[in-house]
This record gives sequence, C-alpha cells and structure tokens, in this order.
Amino acid sequence: MPVHLNLSIPHLIERTLERGEGKLTDTGAVAVMTGARTGRSAQDKAIVDNAASHARVAWGEVNRPVEQEVFDALWDRVSHYLDERDTYAFEGYAGVWPEHAKGFRIICELPSQALFISQLLHVSANAQADPFTIIVAPGFSCDPQRDKSRSDAAIMIDYEARRALIAGTRYSGEIKKTVFSIMNFFLPEEGILPMHCSANVGREGATAVFFGLSGTGKTTLSADPERFLIGDDEHGWADDEVFNFEGGCYAKCIDLDLEREPDIYHAIRYGALLENVVIDEKTRKPYFSDPSVTENTRAAYPIAHISRREPTGRGQVPSTVIFLTADAFGVLPPIARLSLDQAMYYFLAGYTSKVAGTEVGITDPEPTFSTCFGEPFLPLEPEVYAQMLKEKIAKAGAKVFLVNTGWNGRGQRMALSETRAMVNAALCGELDEVAYRTDDLFGFEVPLSCPGCSPDILDPRSSWDDAFAYEEQALKLGRMFQENFATRHPHASRKIRDAGPAV
Repeated sequence: MPVHLNLSIPHLIERTLERGEGKLTDTGAVAVMTGARTGRSAQDKAIVDNAASHARVAWGEVNRPVEQEVFDALWDRVSHYLDERDTYAFEGYAGVWPEHAKGFRIICELPSQALFISQLLHVSANAQADPFTIIVAPGFSCDPQRDKSRSDAAIMIDYEARRALIAGTRYSGEIKKTVFSIMNFFLPEEGILPMHCSANVGREGATAVFFGLSGTGKTTLSADPERFLIGDDEHGWADDEVFNFEGGCYAKCIDLDLEREPDIYHAIRYGALLENVVIDEKTRKPYFSDPSVTENTRAAYPIAHISRREPTGRGQVPSTVIFLTADAFGVLPPIARLSLDQAMYYFLAGYTSKVAGTEVGITDPEPTFSTCFGEPFLPLEPEVYAQMLKEKIAKAGAKVFLVNTGWNGRGQRMALSETRAMVNAALCGELDEVAYRTDDLFGFEVPLSCPGCSPDILDPRSSWDDAFAYEEQALKLGRMFQENFATRHPHASRKIRDAGPAV
C-alpha cells in the first residue's frame, strides 16, 4: 500500500476528515478522540536489552527490558500490519539545524497522528543521516501471550537498531515522548543536557527554563506576554546555548480560558489538533471546561501560532532555573530560593503531583516523585543528568527557584496571576532585593515579600485554619522526601542528602 511522505498540513487535515477520524472546530482546528487511552501507558513501555543499552540504561520499573527476539518479532508483525494499509510518513528532525539536529522517520497509520508529529517536530527536505525510525500503529492490538506485552498496547525502543514501535494506542503524546526518550539517550554523550522544561527569553536576552511534569504549568508560564517563547516542553542545554527540540507545543487545555491564557487560546486554530476535547455538534465550539472524556485534554499546534516567540528556537544559557511542582499537601510555599546543593536535591527528588488524566488510571492529584522532573523519559541513570545540570548551573551562575503551582491548605489551586507575579519578580531580579526566611524543615529560603503579591500567600501556614495540622502535613511530606531519596538515590553525596528536609 502507498506511503504518503511529508504531506502538507492541508492534505493531512483533509485525509483526517475524509476518514472520519476528526471534526473541524469553529476556528479550523481538528478535534479527535483517542479512545480508551487518553494518556500515556507507562506500564506498557520497554527498552530492548542489547549491546547499545545493557550497560547504560537504568533498568527497573521505569526502564523495563525486553529481549531482542521479542521486539524483532513484534516489529515484523506491526510492520506487516502497516504494509497492508495506507500510511503517512514524516521525515524531519528534532533539535535545531544543523548542529543540534537528530533525524527521525515516523510512519503513522493515521493521518491525524502524522498531522500531530508534523506540527511537533521539524519537517525537512534535507536527508537526515541515519534517522531513527518509529512505526505507529494504534489499530494493531497486541496479544500479551504472543507478544510478551503487558496489555494490548506496547511502546518499545531499540537503541542499537535505531528504531521504535508504538502499538495499540491513539494517544499522540506517546510519539512525542518516545522522541524525547531517544534524545535523552544520545545527547549526554555530546555534552548536551536534555531537559523536560519550557524556556523563554526576555527583551534583554536573559533566558529562563521551567522544569516540571505535565500539568505543573510549563506551557502556561512560559507563554508569558512580556517574554518570547523558545519552547514549551523539551530543550537541550549545550555549552553556549539552550535550544528547543520541537517545532510545536502540546498544551493541556482543560479549563483553557481566553483571559488567563490568551496566547494558547488563540494558537488553537487552523492546523492545530485537539485531543479528547468535547465539541458542540451545532456550533463546533470546543468545551474546554468539559472533563467528561478526560482531564487530560490536549492541543497540539505549531509554535508559529504563538505571536511572541523566539523564531530561532535558541536562547543564551539560562540565568534563571525554575523547578515547578504541584504540591497536593498544601505545604510548600509558592516560591523559594535554592542553593546549588538544594537544587540538586530537589531536581533528583522531582516532587510533584500527577495531575488527573496524564497517565492511565490517574483520576485525582496524586503525590509522586519523578526523578529529574521527567523519570518516565530518562533511560540513563538520574545522576548523569543531575551532574550535568549542576555543572551547567555553576558555570552559568544561574539562580534557582522552586515554584509551587499546586494547592494551599484550603485545597485551592495557586492563582495563575500570583504565580506569574512571583516568577516575573524572580526573572527580573526583584527577588534579589527582598528579605528571606530560612524554612526550618525544608531548608530553602522563602521571600518575606514579593512585588505584586500579598505577603500572606508567601507563607503556606496562613492558608491553614489549624497550625498543628499544617505541621503534621509538613512533617509527613518531609519524611516522604527522605524515604524517597534514601531508596532512589543512596549513592548521592552527603552534601546533597543534607540539602533536603531535616525531619
């Protein structure tokens, strides 16, 4: 059957609508449903255990091994399945051209998924040397007994043969994160730190990066009306610059609001792809506030749809590094300043809450520790990434802040306007001029004031009616940090271990 290579965006939209995969919205975006899987299938991932991966991969619950012959057999079955169908191939690259570009050839069963990846990566007319091939077959149902998979879906990567397969899921985020995992495997060898972060740049050229898991605010906070977006999710930190891996954005859009997030709202137009957003059948308007399909509604759009962007996809080495966390306990302050050792501790800890819908089975905010704010996508030992970050922060002289976008003691989510005010104060140096207190338990420094914010919100205790209950929750979270760190990072240095909570 024919392979349609690098079809234009209008052609891919046309094919998607002709096949009944999606509907056109009132702004010209295409809306699709992804079926049973509306988030990542973390339990269905595996890496082929072979000469390229055996000594380098951090094997465990996240990076599960699969035998070469098992992968090869499934690859052949999925390839044969695709050979019998029209397929849509993307050829292009992740990174920036030419020095930091990695080639990819992605063969999709669905034109809607080809549309997705054509917006998320960079299409290229130039042949890429030794591209990594990914085959994507959502209509192929795995047989756990025959294919040695955990379910009817499988996401497997063979780093030696430079190929990967995604079967049994229509959720396009699996394609994006498979590409990211591949970048995380290869770039450290080149002295480049791959980062699960967004990035933007100010008028004076100062770059900021925002680490965080899905739902913590990377996309929202980096789309700042006073700054220029470099990218919303995946970047590399080279010796002399930060660069975006992607050519598009993949934003959560549950409760998307024109007034609060105008840049993202206006980006969802012709060429954009909506996933699992309920559409009014008569008016074709999206119901962004409707979670009936999933909380993890998504919008994929080219970064060119953001008016305030950095067109080169590059920025200077960061002057400010921000760790975003969504604290479900109502304990962490909305912003705190970290020392270098504390930065390493909280980076390795990667504390946040899994937001509803981002993974199969997550229905409410769930406290979790995701090493380096991206554990599901990191094939190497976490210390590899942490040591690189430490060296790059020290060389750049960057300031580091921990920002809590989660909940306070009353169960209310932090207001976006207040979080923006604090982040902007950190970026423009206003927080360098205020007084701080050292938190007795967590050890970081908390500002006593912040321009544009009420002093009350800076102390999380103020949102609790019962001071004793706050202390109990704070101690509980502190013990969780200690237990997690002792289990996952037993070989970390004494200085880094001592930089965590002192329970």
